Amino acid sequence: MSQGYSMNLVYANRKADIKNPGVALGRHCITNDISVLSVAEGLGVSRMTVYNWFSGAFWPNETHHEAIERFIKRHRRRK
Repeated sequence: MSQGYSMNLVYANRKADIKNPGVALGRHCITNDISVLSVAEGLGVSRMTVYNWFSGAFWPNETHHEAIERFIKRHRRRK
């Protein structure tokens, strides 16, 4: 279970470009209370990388796009 997201991260995510796969992942995770740690472990990246993706500070590289899509689909099915 997630400890929740800071209002700063939620705000940054809402302002960021939804075309960014990391931002889309962030919106999905914030809405569904999926922890940054779960995302980081699931995608094999650091928590800082996930925070940067969620906020729109960085775009995931091409190798992570497919993994992000699979992660979102996998978690949608669990609902």
